[in-house]
Amino acid sequence: MPFRLHGRDRQGLDCVGLTAWAWEVAVPTGYALRASPRARIEAELAALGFVPGDAPGAVVLVAPGPGQLHLGIATGAGVIHADATARRVVERAAPLPWAILGSWIREA
Repeated sequence: MPFRLHGRDRQGLDCVGLTAWAWEVAVPTGYALRASPRARIEAELAALGFVPGDAPGAVVLVAPGPGQLHLGIATGAGVIHADATARRVVERAAPLPWAILGSWIREA
């Protein structure tokens, strides 16, 4: 699948679009992963029924750089994420090169 900033369909996905597609949830509006505080992202996930948890399929929040946040989907062996540099959705094996800020699973 190609990477596309603000992508929400088969033409391309960004990290938010990938997470929404994987979990079949609505995409929050007005977000900016560079400017959004972690608390807002956690609140958005909670509003969608996610709770802290670590398992394959969990939404993972990482910090790839100063002031930047990024979402991925845990696989158990790493994370599937929309990689802007590779220009596609890829799986990155653990250990991740970024600080992991948290992971959430959806309540049944």
